[in-house]
Amino acid sequence: MIRKRFVITGRVQGVGYRFWTQRTAEQLGLSGWVRNLPDGSVEAEVSGPTEAVDELERACHDGPPAAGVDAVHSEEIEHRAGDGRFEIR
Repeated sequence: MIRKRFVITGRVQGVGYRFWTQRTAEQLGLSGWVRNLPDGSVEAEVSGPTEAVDELERACHDGPPAAGVDAVHSEEIEHRAGDGRFEIR
């Protein structure tokens, strides 16, 4: 089990990116959250099995059809037990 923080930049607000992230994370059995940041990027913290977290990270480079992702910055952070949900903040 790992926990990662992602910051996704590009055309990622107003295109359904948070809802897409939530749906994709839930399909992969991940917990955590996603939110818009004031600078126009999207931030997420994701917990789960390494393979599933890595799969979400790869998928974030594309995002939903209307998105235009420039970059996905990620870092592994301290793991803490989640409640099994993935929420939009």
